[in-house]
Amino acid sequence: MSTDRRDFLKQTGAVLAGGMLLPGISKACGLFDGAAASWPVGIQLFTVFQPMNEDPEGTLKKIAAIGYKEIESAFSTRGGYYGYKPKEFKKLVEGVGLKWRAHHAMGAPFKMPPPDKMPKGADGKPISIPKMPALLTLRDNYQQIVDDAAEAELSFLVCASTPVANTEEINNSISVFQKTGEAAKKAGIGFAYHNHATEFDKVEGGKTPYELVLSQTDKDLVKMELDLAWATKAGKDPVALFKEHPGRFPLWHCKDIKSDLQTITEVGNGVVPFKRIFEAAKIAGLQYFFVEQDMAPAIENVETGYKNLVKIIA
Repeated sequence: MSTDRRDFLKQTGAVLAGGMLLPGISKACGLFDGAAASWPVGIQLFTVFQPMNEDPEGTLKKIAAIGYKEIESAFSTRGGYYGYKPKEFKKLVEGVGLKWRAHHAMGAPFKMPPPDKMPKGADGKPISIPKMPALLTLRDNYQQIVDDAAEAELSFLVCASTPVANTEEINNSISVFQKTGEAAKKAGIGFAYHNHATEFDKVEGGKTPYELVLSQTDKDLVKMELDLAWATKAGKDPVALFKEHPGRFPLWHCKDIKSDLQTITEVGNGVVPFKRIFEAAKIAGLQYFFVEQDMAPAIENVETGYKNLVKIIA
């Protein structure tokens, strides 16, 4: 946990328990006394995928101007960290007034799903990801990825996606998670797994990939980054997950989805019950949250998501 975040929490009267800060985001939690809107709001840069490929510095400046304070990086057509090395990108991010908290890495080589399986954009059509350069994966390059994350002084490394269609793939992924979690711990950073909706589909034996990952990984080595929209799409209650596995969810993706449970939209313009979920932040063990709207059409969407979320958690 960084010093600046600890100082912020002390200033707002939060408590430190068991060596981990336990933020309560909304007034209902009773920890912030109405100061929730000052909590640093982050953004996952997949939200601004194309702008970050075209103009990383200019895009980061726009994000900071909106009010975002923290970022979580993702893959890029430029390769590396938007064409930069870890320390270079950290310098760029901090130079515009942001904090780089986490990075997404692929669990195994990416397989493009069929068009009807891709999330829909604002136009109602599946989003399209351009051809990517070869990416490092946790399966094949976990130590190098961990070393880069440590060089950047990140708080968390996150597995963005990994094959979980059957028990063999799930077992392989669990093995990768354990190894990566151990390496990350040695490097002084956390490791987490980010879900989509498919992790909640049952496989052989009647269990879901998500259940198996939670039950068969070390809870101190493998945390979860819960994507609130994909969990909602799958019919899962985030608050129930927090209560079943308290402290296991230090990261969230604040993503929203329309009532068709297909179309991603701005935070606050869909059906995800953010206020209720944020009231359970302490149970979840929340440390960082990132607004995400997959490949948002324009910077105006990014601003709408920020403004809506700030109102929700105030």
